[in-house]
Amino acid sequence: MDYSLYPRNNVLCIDMRSFYASVECVDRGLDPMTTMLAVVGDTKREGSIVLAASPALKERYGISNVSRFFEIPRNKDVIIAPARMEMYVQKSVEITRYLGNFAPPEAIHPYSIDETWITTNGTEKLFGDRWQVARTIKKGIMDHFGLPCSIGIGDNKFLAKVVMDLHAKKSGIEECRYEDVETKLWPAPVEKIWGIGSRLEHRLNKLAIRTLGHIANYDLRILRKNFGIMGEQMYWHAWGIDLSAVIGDFNKPANKGYGHGITLLRDYTAKEVRTCILELCEEVCRRARRDRKVGKTIHLSIGYTKENHGGFSRSRSIDTPTNITMEMYDMCMELFDEFYVGNPPIRRVYVTLTKLYDETDLQLDLFNDRTKQYDIGTVMDKICDKFGSTAILRASSYTDAGITLDRSKKIGGHYA
Repeated sequence: MDYSLYPRNNVLCIDMRSFYASVECVDRGLDPMTTMLAVVGDTKREGSIVLAASPALKERYGISNVSRFFEIPRNKDVIIAPARMEMYVQKSVEITRYLGNFAPPEAIHPYSIDETWITTNGTEKLFGDRWQVARTIKKGIMDHFGLPCSIGIGDNKFLAKVVMDLHAKKSGIEECRYEDVETKLWPAPVEKIWGIGSRLEHRLNKLAIRTLGHIANYDLRILRKNFGIMGEQMYWHAWGIDLSAVIGDFNKPANKGYGHGITLLRDYTAKEVRTCILELCEEVCRRARRDRKVGKTIHLSIGYTKENHGGFSRSRSIDTPTNITMEMYDMCMELFDEFYVGNPPIRRVYVTLTKLYDETDLQLDLFNDRTKQYDIGTVMDKICDKFGSTAILRASSYTDAGITLDRSKKIGGHYA
């Protein structure tokens, strides 16, 4: 591979170790690296998921973020902390603001609440080379916030992220330039590589592809044939090539659609789920109206319980683009009534409005109630914007099937 054809950047991928658990430890005046602490989504439910486990708890008992509440040992050495999402979000914002000391905003790309890319091109005279910057940031985050982090360094985002996942979590800081790909990344199993999930891993294994090196040395034509554009992306990633932007406005991505969904805390019947679908449509259309967008394609996805495998995912386009709640809801119910068969219990619901146009394209018919429905929606939006998302709700939201009231108490699906 002739790497002289590809850009070289100084990209750092910063990962806050066991972020939620570490924040809880620091808030309690405890050492995040030695304290055994687990953050649980809902301590009232034994089956609730563990959102984060401290390194000590992971090492001693094998508890991780795929464990459940009932798996945590109940002894005096283990602290169980209910999730406090508002505190974690605030701490993440403070860390991102701190990174602004080392690069301009357009060079900082928050990937998730606990991971951020930062490009330090041209800052050598201020902070030293990429390794010096990484050490300074790592020490600064510990000194200012008491939180441990791991940092990967690479020529691009992919290399920085993957070397952080594979190596920096053990050593603290690791680097992978183009020339290091064969020795540092190729031996890694495909399931350890960022962007490759369990389904993709299974399909790769069917082609006798087990490691990243196997992908790099596979016939690109066959990868394209089996995986389409994803196959080509995996191939170039396997060689360490990633041309995604390292400088830009990462906070304002182009909106291709509006979606909203939920995994329900109990089984819902067909009658109950109608309320859930209505509330999801309300939120989707409110966001579309806020951005003055309308959509022409409406998508409904329904998932059943584990015991009743499957579900369905269907979409349909309407003649006139809309952001009117009841128009979207009526189409969702049309899809639901057509494809929901056998009355299996429902645990997941997702609705989406896509194929967007500017709101100026919305046609309001003076001879039906479309204008009235649109005006009602905008008035409700203004009330919610001023007094909160639960200031005005439909009567069905106050029934046992309603989800909006409970969701209003959460951030990222967990209690604030």
